[in-house]
Amino acid sequence: MPEAQLDRFLFKLVVTYPGKAAEQQMLHNSLSGFEPRNLQQMPLDSVITVDQVLETRQQVRRIRWEAPVLDYLLELVMATRQQTELMLGASPRAAVNWLRAAQAHAWLSEREFVIPDDVKAIAPPLLRHRLLLKPEAQLDGVSIDQVIETLLTRVPVPR
Repeated sequence: MPEAQLDRFLFKLVVTYPGKAAEQQMLHNSLSGFEPRNLQQMPLDSVITVDQVLETRQQVRRIRWEAPVLDYLLELVMATRQQTELMLGASPRAAVNWLRAAQAHAWLSEREFVIPDDVKAIAPPLLRHRLLLKPEAQLDGVSIDQVIETLLTRVPVPR
């Protein structure tokens, strides 16, 4: 996908292979007649209503940002655009999504305000697909996650 399309996804999660026990269970399930396509016929119970989703969204948007933490997020975004291993840094859309995702992380942590740890916690899944390594960095074995970790250690955290 082109970068502009990838940028529309909020996160890129890395899903590894299941452990031996989980894969063994999958094989046993298959031998017992389990068919994933049959899941469409199974009744599903709602765990949350549309109104609850909308209310939660409003609660997340009310999570506060202090200026130093907002400046920290912006410094991280700007640093991605100056990182020598990268051809492409974080976009303005990435910055807005990072802001909202950090609010959601704070909300899930039952806080009414964002802290630097919220910004840092969601950096890898948020940036993974938005940053583009230079070919020479790829040849040197540099990974996007290494670049993100470097950024998080180089940009000073507000106190």
